[in-house]
Amino acid sequence: MNPALLFVIGTIAAWIGWALALRAVALLVERSPWAKQLANALCAGVGLGLGAVLTRGTGQANPLTEPGIRIPVAWVAMAWTAWFAFGALIAILVRLVQAQQALTAEERNGKLRAVAVWGAFGAVSFWLFKSNPKAEVVTLRGGINLDPTTAAAIILFAVAAVAAMVVAARNTASRTAAKTVVTQTALVAGCVVFGIPFAYLLITSFKEDRDMSSPNGIVWVPKVQQTQPYMDPKNPLYEAEYQGQRVQGTILERKADGSVRVDITTPLAIRGVTFDAKASALKEIPREVPMVTAKLEAAEVSKLTGASGQTTQVKGIVVENLDDGRQRVRIQSPSTLVDKEVLLTPTQVEPIRNVGLRWQNYTEAISFLPPETNNGLVYLKNTLIIVALSVIGTLLSSALVAYAFSRMRFPGRDALFAVLLSTMMLPAAVTLLPQFLIFRGLGWIDTLLPLWVPAFFGSAFNIFLLRQFFMNIPMELEDAAKIDGCGYLKTFWAIMMPQIKPALAVIAIWTLMGAWNNFMGPLIYVNSPENMPISYALQLFQGDRLGEPGLLMAFTTMSILPVLALFFFAQRYFIEGVTLSGLGGR
Repeated sequence: MNPALLFVIGTIAAWIGWALALRAVALLVERSPWAKQLANALCAGVGLGLGAVLTRGTGQANPLTEPGIRIPVAWVAMAWTAWFAFGALIAILVRLVQAQQALTAEERNGKLRAVAVWGAFGAVSFWLFKSNPKAEVVTLRGGINLDPTTAAAIILFAVAAVAAMVVAARNTASRTAAKTVVTQTALVAGCVVFGIPFAYLLITSFKEDRDMSSPNGIVWVPKVQQTQPYMDPKNPLYEAEYQGQRVQGTILERKADGSVRVDITTPLAIRGVTFDAKASALKEIPREVPMVTAKLEAAEVSKLTGASGQTTQVKGIVVENLDDGRQRVRIQSPSTLVDKEVLLTPTQVEPIRNVGLRWQNYTEAISFLPPETNNGLVYLKNTLIIVALSVIGTLLSSALVAYAFSRMRFPGRDALFAVLLSTMMLPAAVTLLPQFLIFRGLGWIDTLLPLWVPAFFGSAFNIFLLRQFFMNIPMELEDAAKIDGCGYLKTFWAIMMPQIKPALAVIAIWTLMGAWNNFMGPLIYVNSPENMPISYALQLFQGDRLGEPGLLMAFTTMSILPVLALFFFAQRYFIEGVTLSGLGGR
C-alpha cells in the first residue's frame, strides 16, 4: 500500500487513540462500569499502537524510538473536486448508518434516497477529478515532537482538565463555579487576543529600525542604542533661531562679513533648508554619537601603542562616518588605548544596546510635521472642533426631529417619516457631488464647516432610533408635564431627554468615532495643513514616512491617545451605550 496513505491512516488512528484515552480517564472519574472503561482503554491502546506502527518506515521519525512523544500530523492536499467526492463518501456512510438505525420504513427509505443523491454527486465529482490530467493528491506528513517533560506536563494537564469537567458535571454546586471560571477565562483570552495588535503598535513605537524585523520573529522587548554627547571639532553642531523656532544645524559657509550660512538638520520637517545668521548668534552644542564595541587584532593594537600587543576587546564611540562606509571609532577603554582612533568597517563593530524605549521616535515624528501645525496641536484642535460640534449637532437635531415624529400630530407626518427612512437607501457616493457643489457655492471649501454643519440637519437612522425610544415612554409623563404648564420644548428638554440617555450615549459614541476617524470628508474639502484633522494628517504622514515604522507607529499612538483618555474618563457611558441591546431597554 502507498506509504503516504498508511501515514494518514496511522495519524488518524493515533489521534483517535489519544481521544479514547482521555475518555477512559473521564469514565474512570465517573466510576462507570469497568467493562466500559476497559473497552475504551483497549481501543485507545489499539489506536496508539496502530498509529505508531503505520507511521514507521515512511520517512518520518519513529515515535517508538524517539525520546519523549511524537504526535504524527498529516494533511492531504488535493483539488476541490476530490474534496467534494470525499465529502460525499462521508455523507453516504453517515446516511447508511442512519438508515440502519431507522425506526420506520419511511424514514429508512428517505435515508436511502439521500444515499443515492450523495452517490450521484460523489460520482460526478470523482469523474471531474479523474478527467483533469493536472489533478493530483499530495500528502503532507510531519509530526509534533515533545520531550519527556513537556509530554508528561501536557498529559497531566489534559487528565486534570478532563477530571475537573467530570466532577463539575456531577456536582451541581460546582457548575456555577466552573461556568464562572470558563467565562472569565474566555474574557481574559479575548482581551489578550484583541489586545495583541495594540500591544504591537505601542511596542513598535519605541523600537529602533534594526528591531523592526528579525529572523527570530517579532521583537517584543525593544533595545536602544547607547549614545554619548560629543563635541565634534571637524563638523560642529550649532543651535540657532530660525523664523521664531529653535533649530539645529551645521555651518556650510563662512562669509567675509562675519555671517555664516547654516544648514538645518533639526527639526526634520525643514531639514536641508539654509539660512544666514551671525556667528555670534550660534551656540555650539554636542551631538549624540553611538557607543560600540570591537575586537582589535594584535597587529592593530601594536600599531596604536607602538609596542607588542594582543587581541583586545575595546569600547568606544563612533566620531565619524566616512564616505567609503568605514567608521572612525575613538576608544574609551581599556585605559592603555584611551583616546586612540581606529578605522573599522560596520561588520567589525557591535553596537552597545540595552533594554529600553526609544522615546526619540515621538519627538522625531512630531518634528516631521509642518511648522504651521505647531507640533501637531493644530491637527488636534481641528479634530476636537469637528468632533464636539458633530456630536452636539447630531444629538440636538436628531432628538428634536424624533420627538416631533413620535409625539406631535400634523398632516403628512407618516408620509414624511417614510421619505426620511427612504433616504437611508441612498449611497453616500450619490450625494457626494451635489454636496460638494453646494459647499463650493457657499465658499466653504478648505474650511471645517462642511465637516460639522451637516450634523445639525439630523440623521435618518438616528432619528428612527430615538423615535422608537420616545414612543416607548408613557404618555402620562408628558400629560403631567402639560398640567404643570410645560410646553413642547420644555417637555422635550426636561422630561423626555433624560429618559433616553442610553440611546443618546449610543449615538454620541457612534458620532464621536465617526467624526474622529473621518478621512473622506477632509480629503475632499480640506487642502491646507492648518485645517487638517488628525485622520487626514495620519494618512499623509503614512504616505511620507512609510519606510520608518517606528515613527509611523509613534504618530499613530499619539493620534489615538485622546480617544483612549476619553474612554477611561467616560467608561461608564461607553459601556452603557455598547451594552444597549434593544430599542426599549433603559
